[in-house]
Amino acid sequence: MNPSFLEISASIIFFLAIIHTFFVSKFAKIAHRYPEGSMGENFFHYLSEIEAVFGIWSLLLLAIMIFTSGYSESVNYIENLNFTEPAFVFVIMAMAGTKPIIKISEKFIIKASHLLPLPGKMAFFLTVMVLGPIVGSFITEPAAMTVTALILLKYFFTKEMSDKFKYATIGLLFVNISIGGTLSHFAAPPVLMVAAKWGWGLEHMFTNFGYKGAISCIISALIITFFFKKELTGKLIINSKENKTQIPLWVTLVHVLFLAVAVITAHHMAIFVALFLFFLGFTSVTKEYQDSIKIKESLMVGFFLAGLIVLGTPQKWWLQPLIANLSDYVLFLGATGLTALTDNAALTYLGSLVELTDSAKYYLLAGAVSGGGLTVIANAPNPAGYGILKVSFKDESISPLGILKGAILPTIISLLCFGFLPSL
Repeated sequence: MNPSFLEISASIIFFLAIIHTFFVSKFAKIAHRYPEGSMGENFFHYLSEIEAVFGIWSLLLLAIMIFTSGYSESVNYIENLNFTEPAFVFVIMAMAGTKPIIKISEKFIIKASHLLPLPGKMAFFLTVMVLGPIVGSFITEPAAMTVTALILLKYFFTKEMSDKFKYATIGLLFVNISIGGTLSHFAAPPVLMVAAKWGWGLEHMFTNFGYKGAISCIISALIITFFFKKELTGKLIINSKENKTQIPLWVTLVHVLFLAVAVITAHHMAIFVALFLFFLGFTSVTKEYQDSIKIKESLMVGFFLAGLIVLGTPQKWWLQPLIANLSDYVLFLGATGLTALTDNAALTYLGSLVELTDSAKYYLLAGAVSGGGLTVIANAPNPAGYGILKVSFKDESISPLGILKGAILPTIISLLCFGFLPSL
């Protein structure tokens, strides 16, 4: 390894940004010491927004680049980065978070939960935590994260539920979303990065990864459900006033069509961004059947991912040789651990640049998706779930350590399933 000054600077800034994510709750508390609406409160509140962390620190890297390499080189660096994924996550999160999509998802999950021989609330929770992530293999992980997190916020992340339950649920959600998207070759970001180059299609993903991920989702969800069975007792309460607002079938179908076209054109930014503008026009025309579009929340998540790309791309100098020199099982566990420090899509992308055996390819992806719930930055959809669910916590801040603790058990179960279940 012979890193340049900029690469070393980028790595230092990257790890400072990671450290920053562990102090967002501290900044939120400091913000409350200042008068409401003051510059001090706004400044520290902004520092407490985990979605803004990597964007903030990427500005420091760009400033160093401009100072050392000049303005033209810095602009050229930014223009050569691919921001399609952050733009897509912004669009798909805004589309999936609309009232018609949430309503139809709720109805589907409620009907599916009736098939389980469990009390109403417990059955609904179990169904949400299994079906929500697995559906991500077809509507993309960011969309599945958005829909599932909104349902959790509405029905389970209430004042009556303990923080212990909430953190266990978030950990389970993040892990299950990460592995639940492996039934297909087009829905999960870490799979997308390697599927075409390695020749992995739908059949390969299902027989080698998908069914194992689904089994892991079910086992983990069952354990968490029965561990918190006391908090999940009682009937599922549905707001009767909400049910009086009937959304016409044609409005829902148009929403589903917009969502489907966005997924199909996920690699073509110009098309899905233009589609999103038409979508905004449609929601304006049908506003009597709509809630407010979550533009700010979606934009902040896109900003988070864009900052992660700016800071994560220069990490090749140490990540790539590290991946290339690990044995299969060490790579399996190493990829899981490294995913906690960098986006799992970036990790698999770097692996695709190295000559690997078929078994090494398997263990790299299996480890990357298994570790996708350990931190907020481990998997691209995680910031979407964080942004939605943080409002149910004190100071609207979720502890990174709490997420880590909640994700440990589902991560271990995922490792066992991918490590020991045979391919079909």
